[in-house]
Amino acid sequence: MLLDLFITFLRISLFTIGGGYAMIPLFQRELVDVHGWLTPEQMLDMLAVAEMTPGALSVNLATYAGFHQAGFWGAVSATLGLAAPSILLVFLVVMFLQRWREHPVVQAVLTGIRPMVVALILVASLSIARVALGSWPQYLLLVLAGIASIRYNTHPMLVIAAAGLAGILLF
Repeated sequence: MLLDLFITFLRISLFTIGGGYAMIPLFQRELVDVHGWLTPEQMLDMLAVAEMTPGALSVNLATYAGFHQAGFWGAVSATLGLAAPSILLVFLVVMFLQRWREHPVVQAVLTGIRPMVVALILVASLSIARVALGSWPQYLLLVLAGIASIRYNTHPMLVIAAAGLAGILLF
């Protein structure tokens, strides 16, 4: 089990560009669809907890999922699998970018990758929405949270707290 966790999160990390939010579709596919380690509802709960806790979303997701599957050592195994490629890649990229950052080909590659990251985040959002939104009050909370965040630039923690309070009152 520990090796399965390590390899699964290593693979997720190796094949994702764009950080934690871009990893969400791969987490969904691997943890829910492929391995069946989590239900869609557990995945959504895991995302909510990972988003609210300090630290990188992807590390929080890996740690939570690993712990869910195999306790403390599962958390360690999943987190190490997720972090290992990133640590190595960061060292290599820093060395490469120090020397070639202004090169037109490097700039073109980075410019081309940005829209793909946005698309991955959008896919993750739509996947999460299918599980999270099932009633009109939930849709209303989505709209109100969006307005508070975008129009009024409300701090995310206040939006989360308000949504939690609304959940207590409505559900």
